[in-house]
Amino acid sequence: MTEKKGLFITFEGGDGCGKTTQLNLVAKYFREKGKVVLVTREPGSIGLGQKLRELILHYDEDIAPTAEAFLFLADRAQHVCKLIKPAIEQGKVVLCDRHTDSSVAYQGYGRGENIEQIKNFNNIATQGLIPDLTLVFDVSEDIAQKRLGKEKDRMESAGRNFHKRVREGYLEIAKQEPQRVRVIDANLPIEDVFEQVKKIINEKI
Repeated sequence: MTEKKGLFITFEGGDGCGKTTQLNLVAKYFREKGKVVLVTREPGSIGLGQKLRELILHYDEDIAPTAEAFLFLADRAQHVCKLIKPAIEQGKVVLCDRHTDSSVAYQGYGRGENIEQIKNFNNIATQGLIPDLTLVFDVSEDIAQKRLGKEKDRMESAGRNFHKRVREGYLEIAKQEPQRVRVIDANLPIEDVFEQVKKIINEKI
């Protein structure tokens, strides 16, 4: 019997880029087409991940960059094993808010950790699973800050220079992997951004 294969799409970008809004619109779009959709996120999908998310985003003392990277990787390993892979094997469309590219962009480009090491650890954590499509929502720093408002978590409060490096990191990832990673102009109104997303999904899938 042939194994059923679903679809795995990840949504990436800096804080305030609007990716979560677009993910929910894409979920609705697929469901209207009769697809079974799993909407999930990193960090903090289920169980262990929820506890790790609380630590990563709201721990009130300093976290060493390497320790931060491993916390995200632990969440990812659990997430892929217990939720993402089984859903794909069942033929579902899996839409994930952040995944491996977040570690490369945030801990690698943003925090200055070794990028090749992070990629290797990502490969271990995901058991070699690679998204079919990754959408990077690119937005100017000024617009991102306005969208975030005053209440920010630990990652959102890391400073403009950090977020500038993260943004540059995402654009470099897209440059290196143009077949998988597509950049979306997220400075536009929600409806216009979604039109870009639908066009890419229909072309790619």
